[in-house]
Amino acid sequence: MSKRLEDFIKANREEFDELEPRAGLWDQIESRLPAQFEEVKKTEKKTFSLGFVMRVAASVIVVMSISFVLYLHTEKRGSNVNLAAINPEYAKQQVHYTSLITTKRTELKTLTKGDPQLYAEFNAEITKMDSTYKKLNKDIATSPDQEAVLKAMIHNLQIQSEILNQQLMVIEQFNQMKKTEDNEIKNI
Repeated sequence: MSKRLEDFIKANREEFDELEPRAGLWDQIESRLPAQFEEVKKTEKKTFSLGFVMRVAASVIVVMSISFVLYLHTEKRGSNVNLAAINPEYAKQQVHYTSLITTKRTELKTLTKGDPQLYAEFNAEITKMDSTYKKLNKDIATSPDQEAVLKAMIHNLQIQSEILNQQLMVIEQFNQMKKTEDNEIKNI
């Protein structure tokens, strides 16, 4: 159907081009329109002066700068505590467990590349524990017994480390089972 229409238009192109509206047609149509349409045209032409745009831009920059400074101030306040001054032994343990957890999380991510759903489940558990750790880290600055909070932070890190160990063992066992199943299938 469209091919026939297209051929018809190509064959009669000259006849279509001959019929053009007269020169004053649009002016005549415009003069018949009610006055309300002319008002709409006038209100659509709102423009802003350069001074107004510059004031708005300056206001946005000032607000963003103040927000950024406040953000930095609150971040510094939470991490201003020197853990080594509270208890040097606990501070060493905190650094040790933090680096250990980072390493194990990387290893977990590497081992679960083939199974993203399993990684998501394992990561959800560690994320819960990590949020508790972050809350303790914020609370240590205002706590009257900072050593107890530091001890709780280390205990949290120990539990995270144990959970990661268990998760890694589960993945290794799962991979072992998978390999033995593959070998049995190949032997059959």
